[in-house]
Amino acid sequence: MQAAIAEAHAASADGEVPVGAVVLLDGEIIARGNNRVIRDSDPTAHAEIVAMRAAAQHLRNYRLSGCTLVVTLEPCSMCAGAILHARVARLIYAAADPKAGACGSVLEVMNHPKLNHRVEVTAGLLAEDCSTMLQQFFRARR
Repeated sequence: MQAAIAEAHAASADGEVPVGAVVLLDGEIIARGNNRVIRDSDPTAHAEIVAMRAAAQHLRNYRLSGCTLVVTLEPCSMCAGAILHARVARLIYAAADPKAGACGSVLEVMNHPKLNHRVEVTAGLLAEDCSTMLQQFFRARR
């Protein structure tokens, strides 16, 4: 999670919402990402998507079987859908997102009973640190 937090700080330094993500395979980081929606003028450039794209390039495969995605904020519905389509094995996220979270906070996209892939989900790792970082970012912007 510390590596994902470092990515979130990098996003914040570039004026982006501070969300960071890393993809692990066999305990090693194979890809990193942070929010890039403003820098790339791309509404899909969330940290999770950026990290999964890099991991897919690294593996030369769009399936991220056996991979763990670690992210500082609960994924939105777009990212949750991408996680499922990529067949990520495990998701670890820090802070819940009460406005757009799709792993139970607002929607339950992850592990919906009608979908055919299941992801092991762990929530709350360093949640307070990541929540504070987001709150400070938005407080400074207002």
